[in-house]
Amino acid sequence: MPEHLILLAPSANRVYAADAPRLVGAELQALAAGFGMTGAAVEPVALAGVDYLALHTEDALDDTGRAVVAALSAAHAVFRREGDLLAPVRLPRLGRYPDDLVTVQKYQGKTNEQWTRLLLNVTAAATREPGRLLDGGLRVLDPMCGRGTTLNIALSLGLDATGVDVDRKDYEAYSAFLKTWMRQHRLKHTVDDAQLTIGGAKRGRRLQVEVAPTKDDFKAGDVQHLTYLSTDTTDLQGLVRSGSVDVIVTDTPYGVQHGSHGDRLARRPLDLLDRALPEWTRVLRTGGAMGLSYNRHVAPRDDLTALLAAHGLSVADEHGAGEDPDAFRHRVDASIDRDLVVARK
Repeated sequence: MPEHLILLAPSANRVYAADAPRLVGAELQALAAGFGMTGAAVEPVALAGVDYLALHTEDALDDTGRAVVAALSAAHAVFRREGDLLAPVRLPRLGRYPDDLVTVQKYQGKTNEQWTRLLLNVTAAATREPGRLLDGGLRVLDPMCGRGTTLNIALSLGLDATGVDVDRKDYEAYSAFLKTWMRQHRLKHTVDDAQLTIGGAKRGRRLQVEVAPTKDDFKAGDVQHLTYLSTDTTDLQGLVRSGSVDVIVTDTPYGVQHGSHGDRLARRPLDLLDRALPEWTRVLRTGGAMGLSYNRHVAPRDDLTALLAAHGLSVADEHGAGEDPDAFRHRVDASIDRDLVVARK
């Protein structure tokens, strides 16, 4: 079997870095299963004192296989093993914009970017058409988007994205950041930041952005669309069309306070999800998937999966192999025992 060794990118988060090889291995297993990489096996290896993830496949990596590896949340480089030698393998560049779109924002309570990318990848792999993740066709919704880490990752991959959050401070901070970032990078774009009024009723604010990496792309209509709705995520009627998104990915409330999020995050997450899921499932297309990051301390896995099933969703085997139900579970701090769950519509 051909063997490729994947060198992982370092994580700025020291706690996350300790678990990254295991988490990225589970992510790769999920992507391999979603993209039909038959017989793929993943294991950690050490070579000359350096840690890698070994990917064993029945055949050499084709264009899709290389794109899958490139999509990983923490892939830095990949090598084909030839005896005692490593031959570098060129990976396609999936990002359309400078990396600082995702990394430049720093604030208390920000979710690790690698974890957010992993959550998006694993959720996309569970959809009926996972190839949309790689061809730019995936439509992403983060219904509790905060200051927009998911939105920025989706945008960087050339995907259309919608975010929803009731916290006006988060909306204003994200709007100011994105406008400044696009101007600094001299990207061709349009912005509409206005009061959100539906049927004469004020529902919050709406930021709508069209942007492209080059002027020629913008002129040709090869643009990304981003929308941020500062409104109640439990009521999206008239704001997001039914069956219009391919994946829903979000951090559910962890039950701890992070700056301005205190009131919202102090709420019981399962109660909030019970109110929000009817709208989230309405806007998710058939064949789409929902990926939720959650804190096991405040949302026990069995209770969460039962809630998803009660709203008509089918909980998926999000790590592909089905051998380890704790494949994505990891400690963030003493109050957060983080995991993810994926469910299909």
